[in-house]
Amino acid sequence: MTHLRTLLAALCLCAVGLLPVPSFAATELVLWHAYRAEEKAALEKVVAEYNKANEGKVKVTTLAVPYDAYADKISATVPRGKGPDLFIFAQDRLGGWIEAGNTVEPIDFFLDDATKKRFIPTTMEAMTYRGTAYGLPLNYKVITLIYNKKLVPTPPKTSGELVTMAKKLTDAKAGRFGLAYAYNDFYYHAAVMNGFGGGVFDAKNAPTMNSPANVKSVEQVLKWKNKDAILPAEPSSALITSLFNEGKAAMVFSGPWFLGEVAKSVDYGLARLPTLDENKGTPMKPWMTVEGVYVAAPSKNKEAAYDFAKFLTDAGPAKTLALEGRQSPANQSVYQDAKVSADPLLKAMKDQVDVAVPMPNLPEMSMVWTPATSAMNTVFKNTATPKAALDAAQKSVAKDVAGLRKK
Repeated sequence: MTHLRTLLAALCLCAVGLLPVPSFAATELVLWHAYRAEEKAALEKVVAEYNKANEGKVKVTTLAVPYDAYADKISATVPRGKGPDLFIFAQDRLGGWIEAGNTVEPIDFFLDDATKKRFIPTTMEAMTYRGTAYGLPLNYKVITLIYNKKLVPTPPKTSGELVTMAKKLTDAKAGRFGLAYAYNDFYYHAAVMNGFGGGVFDAKNAPTMNSPANVKSVEQVLKWKNKDAILPAEPSSALITSLFNEGKAAMVFSGPWFLGEVAKSVDYGLARLPTLDENKGTPMKPWMTVEGVYVAAPSKNKEAAYDFAKFLTDAGPAKTLALEGRQSPANQSVYQDAKVSADPLLKAMKDQVDVAVPMPNLPEMSMVWTPATSAMNTVFKNTATPKAALDAAQKSVAKDVAGLRKK
């Protein structure tokens, strides 16, 4: 009772100005990301808006981590409680971090239907692991068709049109090609693989590297290279960029990262990847990588962290990240904005993502890359058939996956 009287007396003195009003410190949140340049500036602008609207209650501080060290830094520091309250990263590492434990907080407790419905459905799928949501999708990246308007007035809509057009624009002796892309890179090849109904894991997460659909997809690209002869022999990223900038590659399959390398003198356009005549007109379906906003499991301010994640993925911030950060938001409603819908890059990315497939977020995905790369290289160096190369990849992936699951 004495303590209560003392508290009431103090409050009365505060009210008449004889004692200062006690101040309560704002909740401080730390957000990690790997953005640079315009992406970083747009994110910081949105964070400043949030801080201003929540002054005295919540303050968010951002830290840009160099990308090359970013994933390892999360793995090493977050589970020990030495990391941020939130972090932004693509979904490909999600399953591994969840299985490792104490890294990513499940958000089903916070997530309501209205929030879930704001996103392109497949981007929310990318944030889900074994039926549980672990993040809110912020933006996505996909490869699409990028073409030189001077050489290609109207982009091809089917693989048949693509080959016909590319043959006319190819002169290998002169170093000119109708199409150039990193076809020996499994990430880029996934668009054809998924278009043929293939994939790297089945519904029960068993490896399917040598499925008939996967073999057909590699045979298809091998035909483009050897029989149709529309592709360069050594598809390095430097060569592809050089060819496109010199007007020696009419069309390229690549993502928004490629556009920063395009010379200002090249008038380019973007269009959805062609459909596959060889598979009943099914669209080519590139993998989408989705950057999510995750609440760190050890955070002492999970509710405030989720509130900020919800704000960051809303329509207003999404518009800023799109128009100023040049990112493709996962928020569906932002594409109804006149400025966003009129932007050629944002429009093309949205059009392509509608047929894209989320890259698997299983921990086992890390076992795929090396065998898949070896398989693609042996095929395109003509040292193994697609079936033999993918059989070897299947054997390797299955062995590594079995070893991981025993642990």
